[in-house]
Amino acid sequence: MPTDHPPLPDAEALFDGAPCGLVVSTEDGTIVRANSIFCTWIGRSPSELQGVRFQNLLTMGGRIFHQTHWAPLMQMQGSVAEVKLDLVHRDGHTVTMLLNGVRREQASGAFYELALFATTDRDRYECELLSARKHAEELLSEKTAAESALQLVKAELSVAYEKSQRRALFAEQMVAIASHDLKNPLTAIKMASDFLGRGERSAKESQLIQHISRSTERAQRMIADLLDFALAQVGHGIAITRRLLDPHQVVSQSLSELRVAFPQATLIHRITGTGSAELDADRIQQVIGNLVANSIAYGDLRHPVTITSNVTRQMTSISVHNEGPPIAESVMGHLFEPMTRGSVKDDDVRSVGLGLFIVREIANAHGGVVAVSSSADEGTAFVITIPASGTVVHPVDE
Repeated sequence: MPTDHPPLPDAEALFDGAPCGLVVSTEDGTIVRANSIFCTWIGRSPSELQGVRFQNLLTMGGRIFHQTHWAPLMQMQGSVAEVKLDLVHRDGHTVTMLLNGVRREQASGAFYELALFATTDRDRYECELLSARKHAEELLSEKTAAESALQLVKAELSVAYEKSQRRALFAEQMVAIASHDLKNPLTAIKMASDFLGRGERSAKESQLIQHISRSTERAQRMIADLLDFALAQVGHGIAITRRLLDPHQVVSQSLSELRVAFPQATLIHRITGTGSAELDADRIQQVIGNLVANSIAYGDLRHPVTITSNVTRQMTSISVHNEGPPIAESVMGHLFEPMTRGSVKDDDVRSVGLGLFIVREIANAHGGVVAVSSSADEGTAFVITIPASGTVVHPVDE
């Protein structure tokens, strides 16, 4: 019958050029024939393999496995499949191969026909597979540990949240105490000292009454700051009530009161521009009071404290400037944070370190910002800037 394909190579060519190792041995393992690729894999010529037993090409472990496992299987069932063996190359290194074999009976006796496959790529794949599995197991272990840690953190956060809720409630209770149980007695003390100061008193008595009055005013300022801080901390913020006012008049009125409170200081008011602005007068006076008190506490009283109010169509700014030692660079970055002080100086105008925090919060409540500059040559100036309605002021990086 005619065929469409070219004639096949002869059997010898097929055997010798097979893409796998082929070996024919007698029943005791003596090699009768080996093809080219097998010889190449173990670094020996076909003539060198003639008469050599196949098991002698194996490592010691391979020989033991041959004797105890696959040779008996060939005897009993006549074949083996995918047996992994380590053979020794001519130069001494190990070559791993996968063996399939059958036992065939011939007229001259039994022969073993062996087909061997190099396992380099397969071994690499198995190593990569094992490595990937190990990595996956490590990731799973890390995931499990992370989930356990997350659950622990959640539990800790839950406990912390409950504590913070209790603290917030406690803070609100403290606000109520400060509002009613402290402010009222201090007001009574202040009124009593003012009443006693109106009569005829000795110099010593007048001095004591003035000291009581100043201490009471200081305590009232501290309580006011603590109240504002507590309200800001529990999320209520500092409330303001804006009205259309003349900023210059608000500043002037504030300075009139401050000159009485701080007779040792010279307060100068400079005015630029004209107009009105929507402000909370009480809060603006609180800002001026805090900034002037700081200037008196930290500045050089041999020089005046200058308060400048500037009004334009776009914004209102109030600057409080004093001469004296500059603010340390280490303090500037967190100067407006609560409980922060510019020095360790202690006197009657000191508070609990909340003054500048309150100033910033009042500026924010007006939609404005507060900035500070300080140097030995130029002195120290705090500037609060409040925009007119409909405009926005952005903080400037120092």
